[in-house]
Amino acid sequence: MALSCSSLCRQVSLIRLCGFRTNVLHSPHVSRQTSLPLSRQCSSSKVRRGINRYVQWVNSKYEDFLKRKFPRFYLLYHTFKEGFKSLFCDAKDVRRIKEKMISGVKFEDLPYRDMEKLRQFRRDIIKAFPLVMISIPPFANYLVLILMYFFPRQMLIPHFWSPRQQVEFRAVYHSLRVRHHWPVLKVLKDVSNQVKDSQLQTRLKDLCAKVQNGENPSVSEILAVRSLFSAHPLGMRSISVDHMRHISPLLFLTPHLPGFLISRRLNSHGLELLQLDRALSRMGPLQLSDSELRQACYVRGLNSDSVDIKQCRDWLSHWLQVSSSLKDSEVSLLLHSMVLLSANPLNEPSRC
Repeated sequence: MALSCSSLCRQVSLIRLCGFRTNVLHSPHVSRQTSLPLSRQCSSSKVRRGINRYVQWVNSKYEDFLKRKFPRFYLLYHTFKEGFKSLFCDAKDVRRIKEKMISGVKFEDLPYRDMEKLRQFRRDIIKAFPLVMISIPPFANYLVLILMYFFPRQMLIPHFWSPRQQVEFRAVYHSLRVRHHWPVLKVLKDVSNQVKDSQLQTRLKDLCAKVQNGENPSVSEILAVRSLFSAHPLGMRSISVDHMRHISPLLFLTPHLPGFLISRRLNSHGLELLQLDRALSRMGPLQLSDSELRQACYVRGLNSDSVDIKQCRDWLSHWLQVSSSLKDSEVSLLLHSMVLLSANPLNEPSRC
């Protein structure tokens, strides 16, 4: 990995050198006395190219050696190498998106892929920041390597997970949020007794009972109670702190914060998810690749690795029918839909 970084630095230096050389050659003020330094620069660039080829050859031999003698370590090495490449590409994309936003484009007007890239990169950097801080003291990098080896799920971001680890760790994280499905449903059922409108009360109770009985509700059944989630008793400013602590893990947010911070974070992430849905609807979910489709479903509450692609596509379509009908003030219903639509296995959810 160190050789790869050295190679990258040499390439950057070579690009800068060639750029300088081109400007000098085209300058009208170049004198004949500069011809000698230019020739030296040319020979120096050839030397650098030769060194670069040599480094690439050494890297190739080193990787072949690891692959033959230490296959498990080679897998770790290859995963980290590809992870750094992916992270570097994502950083370049985020920089481009940020420049676009500085020029006047609002977040809600970004294309879906740019919006999702920005959201995910921000979460990854926040998770990676403590690890970077730990590695600053001298010789602390050895401790970091040990932590990364024994605690990859807790310490590493998805860029540095192997394909097998990605599936395994997503299942672990999903199992953590599944624990909060039934507490959320219980609160909804209890709150239904506070609803004064008898018709809305019956609809909310029927909705909770249907999910608790292992059935998947339809879009119309969910939207029929939307008015309860824009104000009292289930609006973002009305739900209890204990209830918010059960909703937070659905979005992989920590529940161990003061109530007012949890409320602000839930509202912010809920609105962000609603804007993502709107951007996805504009683009069209059929434009998503299989991996993007699974990731989109996973973010919204479904364990997408446990179902096939067709079921993922049907489920996401079902979700978008709900979210596309919601206003910003009804974001609480979107968050609760992560339970209403994901608590039960996918059979054949009704769309009407």
